[in-house]
Amino acid sequence: MEQTFSGKVALVTGAGKNIGRTIALDLAARGASLVVNGRSDRAAVDAVVAEINAGGGRAIGCLADVADPVAVGSMISDAVAAFGGLDVLVSNAGLRRQTPFLEMSLAEWREILSVALDGAFILARAAVPHMIGRGSGAIVALSGISTHVGTPNRCHVSASKAGLEGLMRALAVELAPHRITCNTVAPGAVDTVRGASAGGQPTTLTGGGIPLGRKAAVEEISAAVRFLAGPDGRYITGQTLHVNGGAFLG
Repeated sequence: MEQTFSGKVALVTGAGKNIGRTIALDLAARGASLVVNGRSDRAAVDAVVAEINAGGGRAIGCLADVADPVAVGSMISDAVAAFGGLDVLVSNAGLRRQTPFLEMSLAEWREILSVALDGAFILARAAVPHMIGRGSGAIVALSGISTHVGTPNRCHVSASKAGLEGLMRALAVELAPHRITCNTVAPGAVDTVRGASAGGQPTTLTGGGIPLGRKAAVEEISAAVRFLAGPDGRYITGQTLHVNGGAFLG
């Protein structure tokens, strides 16, 4: 496999399973040293780290709530201590709930936004100085189709992802002088194992609404992230790349 990330250090949040796990394994297979993050599932994080190291890669695991600035600062320090710096940040961590708007508490609203949106801000604030020190960098955030098509019972998720895309556009312009690119990947329906709190797949994202007739494989999402973070994506910034089989034509 071509070592396009040789010498690079990447941090992937929410990397214990599903899309995040696949992104971490993909970047590691292409030469990156990996910081594998999860919030609480130590076994899942350790399994990804072990898989990378067993394959000849380099990885460490860090449990940290991305909404906690102190925990994030410690994680970034661990990454720099282990690998000497940071080149790629993949903000994948997020929570999914399905709650009707009129039943949604302010606490639940804030919980969802604290991870996907506040977390991306906190991570970037901690990571960017190290990217500047390396002379360049790439930030890729995971959004989703929900915020573009309007999905019932997930207004907090949609709002957090809309804010995330706005954050990446603003950072793309502000950080361009430092040769740091900032982009978003917005998956449609993906063939993953959904957590119990996420509920069933929203009906707006299933059925006959996907022109290509199937859900995405996790590898197809990681390929988009790899492209934007890698050498072929250096002239792309401030963009949202839709990977949804034609379900939304962005």
